[in-house]
Amino acid sequence: MTNVPEIYGSLVFNESTMRERLPKATYKQLMDTIKEGAPLAPEVANVVAHAMKEWAIEEGATHYTHWFQPLSGITSEKHDAFVDPTSDGHAIMTFSGKELIQGEPDASSFPSGGLRATFEARGYTAWDPTSFAFIKDDVLCIPTAFCSYTGEALDKKTPLLRSMKAIETQARRVLELFGEEDAGRVVANVGAEQEYFLISEKDYERRMDLMLTGRTLFGYSPCKGQELEEHYFGAIRPTVSAYMKELDDELWMLGVPAKTKHNEVAPAQHELAPIYSEANRGIDENLLTMEKMRLLASRYGLVCLQHEKPFEGVNGSGKHNNWSISAGSKNLLDPGEHPMDNLRFLVFLAGVVQAVDDYQELLRMTVASAGNDHRLGANEAPPAIISMFLGDELGAVVNALIEGRDYSEADRVSMDLGVSVLPNFQKDNTDRNRTSPFAFTGNKFEFRMPGSSVNLSDANMVLNTAMAKSLKDFADALEGKTGDEFVQTAWDYVKQTLRDHERIIFNGNGYSAEWEEEAARRGLANHKTTADALPCFVAPKSIELFEEFGVLSESEVRSRYEVKLEKYNKLINIEARVMRRMMRRLYLPAISAYAAKVAGHITAVKAAMPAANTTAQEAQLARIMDGLNEAQEKFDALAAKHREIVKIDDAQAAANANAHELLPLMESLRETVDNLEILVPDSDWPVPSYNEILFYA
Repeated sequence: MTNVPEIYGSLVFNESTMRERLPKATYKQLMDTIKEGAPLAPEVANVVAHAMKEWAIEEGATHYTHWFQPLSGITSEKHDAFVDPTSDGHAIMTFSGKELIQGEPDASSFPSGGLRATFEARGYTAWDPTSFAFIKDDVLCIPTAFCSYTGEALDKKTPLLRSMKAIETQARRVLELFGEEDAGRVVANVGAEQEYFLISEKDYERRMDLMLTGRTLFGYSPCKGQELEEHYFGAIRPTVSAYMKELDDELWMLGVPAKTKHNEVAPAQHELAPIYSEANRGIDENLLTMEKMRLLASRYGLVCLQHEKPFEGVNGSGKHNNWSISAGSKNLLDPGEHPMDNLRFLVFLAGVVQAVDDYQELLRMTVASAGNDHRLGANEAPPAIISMFLGDELGAVVNALIEGRDYSEADRVSMDLGVSVLPNFQKDNTDRNRTSPFAFTGNKFEFRMPGSSVNLSDANMVLNTAMAKSLKDFADALEGKTGDEFVQTAWDYVKQTLRDHERIIFNGNGYSAEWEEEAARRGLANHKTTADALPCFVAPKSIELFEEFGVLSESEVRSRYEVKLEKYNKLINIEARVMRRMMRRLYLPAISAYAAKVAGHITAVKAAMPAANTTAQEAQLARIMDGLNEAQEKFDALAAKHREIVKIDDAQAAANANAHELLPLMESLRETVDNLEILVPDSDWPVPSYNEILFYA
């Protein structure tokens, strides 16, 4: 049995380890850097590097790496040994402050969106001391930022850190107006609920589409899906349970606060949720969690799928982003027992409402991807329309403020289940709305649109920056006002802000067709595809926001837009190529072979018994041949359109064509082939079916 307190954080160079191994003065200076943003002197870095190396070697590490997040969204690492040969043929283990603080990876093969020419290969990684170093596979991993030779950010981490600085600066201004100058450091916090599928390696290896695209491009719905609602929170099968236990142990040793695990709604789908932490560290930990999930699965004969929609007809996988703001030990989004009387909370709430409404398109853009397009709006995930859910009590507070009337506080309702041995408990007035993209859940907001494979840095960068804008507007309007004048002006500001942005609040069913019509009347954006969502990134309004708070320069914004477009087009191109390959080499030959087999049976029966009635076999053959011919026609149309689109030079035009011309052809071809699947026996079908994949023993 795992001794959790003993192993927790044992592979992390955390505060406890620093306090133990660093001189007091060095430890204090490093804490000032981590917690207050003070500059780190080179001599301090040298001391830290030596202590970090000695600790890592004691834990079995032989190499170190600067662990960073290029614009591809995943993590990257290059391993360098501590070893330094000596003149007498031996070696010593060295690691300097310079090696800790700065690295120089070859940047030429990472996406840059035009920020640098291919021949300008040099890039720099810079140590991020606010996210602890850790040991993974005998390698000391040092979280770092990544920038170009000329200083532009080439990663996801740097803009996130800038946005965290922006929200802290503006939140401090607001707190000072409330007389809370000593409230403590202001931090944006994140907790990522990670959904994923586990399937058999044997089935995975027979599905080219899963191996190369992460999703099934073909596949008829299983006879039993999720309609019985028996998998959600159901008993975890032994192999999966053993995998989850090892995953917990690995994550706990890395200081990742893995808390909750359970079966999700779809068969073979699961979830892991951590305790929230500072946004920067929380996102690093989520990326580490995703990596561990993928790598550990093979030890159990499994494959971990983190695509947003690996299987049609059952739920896809998301990654709910639980976001809050704290100052010291105070949660600034906690309404308290009496939210109507909590002016500071209402100021921050109004700021969130303003931020989400003003920058709804940017938020939608941050979760746009080829995979997530198949999930959003599929009656399992939030729609592509951004709206906010506040719950019964908070919604009533906001309505009273908007309408300028008194608020009658709702009584707490005691739940009596009618069984004497079961305790009564208080009903939570916040409730939940699973169809809302951005829901208040008691003391935080849950952004439910992100897909399971996404790096959450972009979403939180936009949330933080947009919120910084809202808080700046409030501080600018209220600075200089004190006492009763401040209080009255603040109330008026909150009321007007909520009135101005009331359209973004929706507490109803986000899946309904009526909501889509109502959202259009309200003027809310509805970008259903990545191609439609990305252009807002480079709109003047977006660039102005990022430049105002020093989060991204215009060139950095445009480079990210180009990288996202390029990735989308490449993914769709790969999917189209895989679909065409599978049609040519698997489906068309298999269907033709089975048609020939049926025709041979008919011929054999008639030869043996000329008067035999072969109407059923002939009807079956006719259906197969009709489907085969239809599939061939659709395949030819897809191939022609694919060849046409790959010649388009303009990336946005290519994305538009992929989204609105190519993908519909792919879906149409899939429908025809899937209908043929149920006419062909399993023994003649070239790939495992959904029945086999989702319900493996």
